[in-house]
Amino acid sequence: MKNRIRIICLLFLINAMTSPLLFGQELTGIWRGHFRSNDIPDRYTGNYDDRYKIEVQIAQTKNRFEAVTYSYKSSEFYGKAEATGSLNVQTKKVLLKEGKLLELRSISGGACIMTCFLQYSKLGNDEYLQGTYYSTNATDTTSNCGKGTIFLHRVTETDFYKEPFLEKKEKELLAIKKPESNIQKPSIQPVLPSKPVETAKNTPLKTAPVAKQSAKPKLYQTQAEKKSTQMSTVPSQHARDSAVKISQPDMPVSIPLVLKTRTNELLKTIAVNHNQIELRIYDDGAIDNDTVSVYYDNKLIISKARLTDQPITLSITVEASDHPHQLVMVAENLGEIPPNTSLLVVNDGEKRYEERIISTEQKNVAINFIYKKIE
Repeated sequence: MKNRIRIICLLFLINAMTSPLLFGQELTGIWRGHFRSNDIPDRYTGNYDDRYKIEVQIAQTKNRFEAVTYSYKSSEFYGKAEATGSLNVQTKKVLLKEGKLLELRSISGGACIMTCFLQYSKLGNDEYLQGTYYSTNATDTTSNCGKGTIFLHRVTETDFYKEPFLEKKEKELLAIKKPESNIQKPSIQPVLPSKPVETAKNTPLKTAPVAKQSAKPKLYQTQAEKKSTQMSTVPSQHARDSAVKISQPDMPVSIPLVLKTRTNELLKTIAVNHNQIELRIYDDGAIDNDTVSVYYDNKLIISKARLTDQPITLSITVEASDHPHQLVMVAENLGEIPPNTSLLVVNDGEKRYEERIISTEQKNVAINFIYKKIE
């Protein structure tokens, strides 16, 4: 018995030690998205799209990986570079660093190499890497090329061709999974009584009459009913840069259905020093008809607004309270390129906060605000 307990404990320890490595292997594959520089003045005005597309192919071994990056922007720029990186299995933070340039076509004639600081996240079956980068000149690493933000989404197909090192790694992972899938679990057979149960007088057992079941309450909604429930009397937000002032409700507001039926994930809590703060909401990915609704303390303040590179601007009141005031971003659709991505800019006097939000049709994203008076 003691030996059996020791074996079980040993298996538990082995599983605990190897599980982080299993997570690390999940980065192996193809990631695609975009990056943009922070150095372009007022980047959200005009029709100029300053985003560059990027694809990263990763083959990971334990907590380190080799990679190749493809960066491109129409006919202006194309570059391919070797890259290396590492994963912190505890924090799920990823470091990706470009190295030698393998291919380059650039109208300007120059190129930069990036060092990226990324955070891994997973929503349902979708996986993301997002964060910031800084860059240096490819021929003179002492020359600064600027910094910016980067967003990557795991995909199944490449826009180029699958690198040999990635194909090799995927075959290794497949070989590891095959033996596990061939292990058959023992089937459990029901135990039947050997003899029928008899009463003392060999009379058949009486069974209690089955009560008729009353109609059960409806626990779900059809798509048509959901659509009808989510229709709001609040007009859609079409005007750009129009300021809306939202005050605290005097009476408690009932929780809307879309906040009760979806997961509400708290992204951050922000302490502000002013009662009135300004919010600006942009599309943070490709302009692909992402549409959102926004709730503040369970009250609908933006209804089914289409996100663009021009801000939806509104003002909210953050009063002193025993509990945080909550802003919830709800994805009304996933746009043409899932997921629904937005950038929320919070202006608290001279202070400025930027939060990148990824929401789906199963998960809302919440931000809490707390008023903290300046002493």
